[in-house]
Amino acid sequence: MGLIAKFFTVGGATLASRILGFAREALIASALGAGPVADAFYAAFRFPNLFRRLFAEGAFNSAFVPLFAKELEGGGREAARRFAEEVLAVLLLVLIAISAIAMIFMPVLVETVIASRFDPASEKFSLTVVMAQVMFPYLTAMSLVAMLSGVLNSFRRYFLAALAPVLLNVVLILVLLAALQVDLPGPDTGMALAWGVAGSGCLQLGLLVYGVWREGFPIALRMPRLTSPVKRLLWLAIPAAITGGITQINLLVGQ
Repeated sequence: MGLIAKFFTVGGATLASRILGFAREALIASALGAGPVADAFYAAFRFPNLFRRLFAEGAFNSAFVPLFAKELEGGGREAARRFAEEVLAVLLLVLIAISAIAMIFMPVLVETVIASRFDPASEKFSLTVVMAQVMFPYLTAMSLVAMLSGVLNSFRRYFLAALAPVLLNVVLILVLLAALQVDLPGPDTGMALAWGVAGSGCLQLGLLVYGVWREGFPIALRMPRLTSPVKRLLWLAIPAAITGGITQINLLVGQ
């Protein structure tokens, strides 16, 4: 595929995602209005999105892609595969630990970070907690999607990585259309959206797993080990994550 063709396929996928995102927001406004359920959903969705921007699209990906490309160029596909598998094992362990801790302490996080202006005794607060717990595993899926996107981009395969975000909007639009069709109550619609976010993360991850498999580069799970390449990745990623994290948390609290 030539450069111009790649530009149009990636640009087309990105444009489709933006258009569907606009349709999604219009449907959310129609289904939930501007009431407490909408407030709870947006507050809950901001939190995993914060970590997604920080880990998936920020510090981690900016450190992983150059190191993976270097392994691919210097040691070939097998060296790059070994590096990717070592990173996957450590990343998955860290993400599972973060998700478990966040889900356990979600009421505290909602009260202090996510939605400090919500009354802890209100139904809106309780709904925000449950929605955030349902949606937080989206972080794990999106971080793995970002890693696999970096792998595919290193092989100059761009389309699936650009297409993956479309699935979030497609799933949520389908959920909203179904909710409007059956006249689902607001809180139930909000919970359906939360499950839709989590489900779309699984679909996006499945799409990227298929992409690397089709490329002939399946990545297997290993036992987590802090090998020298993984330590080098962490050395590059952690300072950027701390710096970016302070900024993102300040923005979240400010909202």
